[in-house]
Amino acid sequence: MEILSMFFVTPFVEIADSPVFFVEVVLNGLLTGVMYSLVALGFVLIFKASGVFNFAQGIMVLFSALTLVGLMDLGVPLILALLLTIGVMVALAFAVEKLMLRHLVNQEGIILFMATIGLTFFLEGFGELIWGSNVKRLDIGITDRPIEFGGILLNSFDMVAAATGAVVVAGLAIFFQKTSIGRALRAVADDHQAALSVGIPLKTIWVVVWSVSGIVALVAGIMWGVKSGVQFSLSLIALKALPVLILGGFTSVPGAIIGGLIIGVGEKVAEVYWGPAFGGAIENWFAYMLAMVFLLFRPQGLFGERIIERV
Repeated sequence: MEILSMFFVTPFVEIADSPVFFVEVVLNGLLTGVMYSLVALGFVLIFKASGVFNFAQGIMVLFSALTLVGLMDLGVPLILALLLTIGVMVALAFAVEKLMLRHLVNQEGIILFMATIGLTFFLEGFGELIWGSNVKRLDIGITDRPIEFGGILLNSFDMVAAATGAVVVAGLAIFFQKTSIGRALRAVADDHQAALSVGIPLKTIWVVVWSVSGIVALVAGIMWGVKSGVQFSLSLIALKALPVLILGGFTSVPGAIIGGLIIGVGEKVAEVYWGPAFGGAIENWFAYMLAMVFLLFRPQGLFGERIIERV
C-alpha cells in the first residue's frame, strides 16, 4: 500500500499543492515537444513521399547543423550561411534522387530502408571529413535566460524555438493541404508505377519533399545545436522522434505535432512527479514505454490509418 500511495497519490497531492509549478512543468514539456515534432516531421515527409522510413533523417539534422556552424566558423555571416546551408540541403535532395531513389522505383520498402542506412553512414563520414568531429558551439544571437510569467519560469530560447517550430508546422500544414504536390504525396507513397502512369512527376515530388525535409532538418539542427552543441551525438535525437511517430502515425503531419506534444509533456511530468520513485532519469525511457503501450493497443497511432489486408 505504501508503494501504491507513493506512486499514485503523492504526485497528485504535489500537483494540488503546487498548481503553478505543475503548469510550469507542462508548459516546458510543450516547448520541448514542439522540438521533438520538428524532427518527427522530417520522417513523415519522406514516408509520405516514398513509403519508407528514412533512417538518415537524424544524420540530416546533424549534417545541416554542421554545415551551418562550419560556414560561420569560416567567417560567413549568419544569414548568408543559412542560405548556403539551405542550398546544400537542396543539392543533397537532388543527389539522393538521382543517385539513389531513381534506381529504386517500385522496389520493396526494406530495400529503400537499407538505402537510407547507407546514406546515413555516408553523410556521417562526409560531414566528419569536411567539418571535423569536435563539438562546435552554435550561436545565432538568441538569448538563453529564464523569463517569469505570473510565477511561471520559462526559458527564452525554448520559447523562440517553439514559435519557430509552430511557424514551420503551419507552413507544412498549408503545403500538404493546399498544394497539388501535397495532394500527390499519398499517390506516390501508395504505388510508384501507378503514380507515374497518371502523370504524377515522381522525380519532382521526391526532390521537393527531400528538400523540404532537409530544411526541416536544418531548423531542428539549429534548435538542438544551440541547446546542446553541434556534435555527432546530435544525430541520436532522431531516436527520440520514434515514439512521437508511433503515437501520431507515420503518415500524419498533425500526428507528428500532437505526438511530440504528448511525449514532451509526458516525460517532463513523469520525471518530476514519478521520477523519484524510480531513482530518477525516468525521462530517458518514459517515451519508449508509452510508445510500447500504443504498439500493443493502437499500432497505427492516433492519426494513422488502420491497414487492412485481404488474404
